[in-house]
Amino acid sequence: MKTTRYFEEQVLRKRAYIKTEWCKLALRNPIRREIQPDGRIRHWVFIEELGKYLRVVTLEDGETVLNAFPDRNFKV
Repeated sequence: MKTTRYFEEQVLRKRAYIKTEWCKLALRNPIRREIQPDGRIRHWVFIEELGKYLRVVTLEDGETVLNAFPDRNFKV
């Protein structure tokens, strides 16, 4: 899985509970995928361990992870 420096240095530091396997799952098998106005792509996946949906944001290539966080407002 490709990641940005921001993801490695900021996101994983602030949210150490996030597992890279979860991000990979979101990229492989998202419940929903949406393109943002800036071209970045949002991927959602339900994580049983968290009991919540995880939003993973990638760069325009759809492969490089920029951000990941539990999305409290996501509705199926």
